[in-house]
Amino acid sequence: MSEWDARMSVLPEEAEVALLPEITAFYGGGDEATRLTSGRTIGTLELLRTRELLRLRLPDPPADILDVGGGPGVHARWLTDDGHRVTVVDPVEKHVRRARDDGLTAVVGDARRLDQEDASFDAVLLLGPLYHLPDASGRARAWREAHRTVRPGGLVAAAALNRYARLLDPGADGALEVAATGLRTRRNGPTTSYHLLAELCEEARQAGLADPVVHGLQGPAYAALKARERQTGRRNLGPEALEEALAAARFADRHPELAVTSMHLLALAHRPPPAGPHP
Repeated sequence: MSEWDARMSVLPEEAEVALLPEITAFYGGGDEATRLTSGRTIGTLELLRTRELLRLRLPDPPADILDVGGGPGVHARWLTDDGHRVTVVDPVEKHVRRARDDGLTAVVGDARRLDQEDASFDAVLLLGPLYHLPDASGRARAWREAHRTVRPGGLVAAAALNRYARLLDPGADGALEVAATGLRTRRNGPTTSYHLLAELCEEARQAGLADPVVHGLQGPAYAALKARERQTGRRNLGPEALEEALAAARFADRHPELAVTSMHLLALAHRPPPAGPHP
């Protein structure tokens, strides 16, 4: 047994059913499908950046992609349109039904305990689960399951919320709580988990993944976009604002220290291929 497997075997089992009622209640009243597609500049920016960063790292289609926490299939749709074979896993039945209605392959499941077979996908996406796993052992299990189900050499992409980004937005509720604890508690909703950049990379490495790199999805313009939303009362700030934000985010990709300015982070890593025989 490896050191990682030994450590995971003694982690306390989380109540697998505990996540589902909280998440179902949180998402049940809204339409998660529109968060990135409603035309809001910040949402469009996140979607476009996620798409372009994944396209740079994903294998040529058709690849087998597991979209864990994929909701109603916002990312699965464009991945399928690109020619990939995508399976969505989500704990919310409403999301799974919506994805199936759109012709996607989707099943109910938990990121911490996937039903998919070992090494059965060319890429595994965790573009939501880490937000809703405030306990480190739960996040470790989700990372481990991604490592288990991706093929050697395959990509694992994980989105996370940046622990310090809310400090850059003077109007953000709970900014100091998040910066100090890495958690945001809500009176009527699940606790949300936030990451340090180094912590996100370390979680990937502890799961056995190699060479993690973190990108800021919204980039340095995030706080300015939020402020402009409040000043103008508009959520769609127009094509010029979007293009300026995209340019700033792409510039930040060449300067890793700027990732801390973005609310959403995207970690990209891969499962190392098996070690060859020693000469």
